[in-house]
Amino acid sequence: MIGAATAMFCVGTLTGVSPALHEYPVYGGQAVRYAAGAVLLFAVARARRLPPVRPNGRELLLVTLLALVGLAAFNVFIVESTRYADPATVGTIVATVPIILAVATPLMDRRRPTPHVVAAAVVVAVGAAVTIGLGGATFIGVLLALGALGGEVGFSLLAIPLLPKLGAIRVAAYSAAMAVPLLLVTGFVVDGPAMLRVPTPSEAAALAYLAVVVTAFAFFCWYDALPRLGAERAGLFSGFLPLGTIVATLLLGTGRPGWPEFFGAGLVIAGLLLGLRPTPVGARGDHTGQAEQGRRHGGGGQRHEDQSDEKPVAQQP
Repeated sequence: MIGAATAMFCVGTLTGVSPALHEYPVYGGQAVRYAAGAVLLFAVARARRLPPVRPNGRELLLVTLLALVGLAAFNVFIVESTRYADPATVGTIVATVPIILAVATPLMDRRRPTPHVVAAAVVVAVGAAVTIGLGGATFIGVLLALGALGGEVGFSLLAIPLLPKLGAIRVAAYSAAMAVPLLLVTGFVVDGPAMLRVPTPSEAAALAYLAVVVTAFAFFCWYDALPRLGAERAGLFSGFLPLGTIVATLLLGTGRPGWPEFFGAGLVIAGLLLGLRPTPVGARGDHTGQAEQGRRHGGGGQRHEDQSDEKPVAQQP
């Protein structure tokens, strides 16, 4: 739970930092950020002496889709959306991802959605709606933020089948590395040779922060927590996204969150607390389905390859 909350808080700061990169070519900047993050993640894997694992054809396709949807597209949408909407508004829109995961995840496992988790997701969505309706956003900004929301959903669902075999560090490293050529090709088509330039000191600091904190650190924390909690409950931790955004905008002065943003973020946290309460003992069907999900997705009593020294965490309390 701490890892999931930390990951989403760090990812939430992305929208607060993104305005510092508005003058830098978006595709080239994201390529630099992911290249540096991938190098750092591979260095961590080497330091932990994790043997390389070669993905098969299906896994390579999933890594590519993860890099395209959950990394490259997500971050381009985030950077562009902050041109047309307050960063706190963008962060809270993306925080509606629980309502999708709360419904989609159990349906993918052929079981009924857990009622209180769905109710919690609705509370989170209401918090985001308050921010959309009363915060600073234009129509284009909302559309771009919804594109980022789709990328955030893919960031979790596309990674779940990869985690049992590859582990958190490899999934984060492989997907970050795969995003680099995708962004470079797109950047060359859109911006030509101007897609890369020497960043200013503030741009360099922003790129370094995104590479180290939002890419390497946050990705590992999220992919380590995801199979332990299951996507249905892990998605609720996206409630920490607007908190990270608000803290970043306040510290950096890149936005002016007001009472709508704070009130919406409060509703998101209320939904998080509702969704994380223990499942009633009598709900055997849901409990069984989630346990089966945990076994398939690498949660429950299964150990990760790169966490062999840690005690496995049960899927349900």
